[in-house]
Amino acid sequence: MPQLHLLRVFTNEDNEFGNPLAVFLDGSEVPLTKRQEIASDLGLSETVFVDDRPSGRIRIHTPSIELPFAGHPAVGVAWLLAKTGAPVEALHPPAGKIAARSDSEGAHITGRAEWAPSFEYRRMGSPAEVRALKGPPSATANVYAWAWIDEAAGSVRARAFVPAAGIPEDEATGSAALALCARLRRPLTIHQGRGSVLLTRPGSGGQTEVGGAVQLDEVRDLPV
Repeated sequence: MPQLHLLRVFTNEDNEFGNPLAVFLDGSEVPLTKRQEIASDLGLSETVFVDDRPSGRIRIHTPSIELPFAGHPAVGVAWLLAKTGAPVEALHPPAGKIAARSDSEGAHITGRAEWAPSFEYRRMGSPAEVRALKGPPSATANVYAWAWIDEAAGSVRARAFVPAAGIPEDEATGSAALALCARLRRPLTIHQGRGSVLLTRPGSGGQTEVGGAVQLDEVRDLPV
């Protein structure tokens, strides 16, 4: 019976908030035909199936679709593999190879901005305007609303609305944070959702790193 690990990715310094994530480390035990149903039933923004631990092959599902790449699932899996004694230097979602590393503060992955889902990056006048949004600005389009908290320090307030993937609002969106960093071409500390914290920095060759702290909340068996 496969084990389900429930994490929160991009927590703050007090291990609060973060984006919930479901991970099956023995994903090969879950039939391909049942994965979307399981992700839908769990109802989290993403569920990851690790098909092969040594090579880091993973598949990522939202409640309604499979994604070729997503940031917070990759960060969470990189951290969990290291935590369980099987660290990898790279993960292989369908989008391609992504570098991965873990440290005492969490985990980090490196990907390409063009792998992120399509978002409208809507810059707003202040963090208060971002906070005041009552819901998705669009019923169908993905919107990443952001504003500077402190431009000189690279501190950003953001919220992400992802209706195209069946996610009304995402607590912490690694792929969108990665893409924003690539657009602005500078390291960022992004405060997203209710209180999650994402760290990004530009890399070389069109690559960008995103990472943060991760918390393991629960491990349980899940019949499939």
